This record gives sequence, structure tokens and C-alpha cells, in this order.
Amino acid sequence: MDKDNSSINNYNHSVSLLERKTLVITGVKKIDTFDKVHFVLDTTMGIMVIKGDELELIKLDTLSGNVTIKGTVSSIDYLAENNKKSSDEGFISRLFKY
Repeated sequence: MDKDNSSINNYNHSVSLLERKTLVITGVKKIDTFDKVHFVLDTTMGIMVIKGDELELIKLDTLSGNVTIKGTVSSIDYLAENNKKSSDEGFISRLFKY
């Protein structure tokens, strides 16, 4: 077996939303970008885009891949794998076309 892989790849991915105000996500590899209305996360199940109002990163546990976000969540989407490009500029431009 290849032991050079990050242990985060072995974690399960789950999403828990409580009253549209508190979002707990597991299986997060990294946070690509975020602000008060968008979060873009790279998860073990693909790129996840969260949209809402007054979004705030409350907890980030990089060792276990857990993220907690507070705010009003309006949508949670996954980008199709075939949309993934090696260029970040291409990814960001596609993100804001939707």
C-alpha cells in the first residue's frame, strides 16, 4: 500500500445542517476560498459550493477534516468532476457563471 497518501482521503464525508444556521461538514481536504456569501471546499466527494448570507468559519480541524460554518445557508452544491480543471482561474470563472 502507498503510505504517502494523506489520511484525510480515508475519512467519510457527511453534511449536517441544523435549522439552516449551523453547517458541520466532515471529509474536507481543504478550503479553496470563502467569504460571507460563498464557501468553496475540496471534500473527499468532490468540490462543494455553499452559498448563503453572513457565513462565518467557526471551526476548522485540519487533522480530522471537519469544518463548522455558521450563517444562513441558502444552497449546497457539488461541482461535476468533469468541470474540474488544473487552473484555479478557470475554476473561479466557472464558479461565478452559475
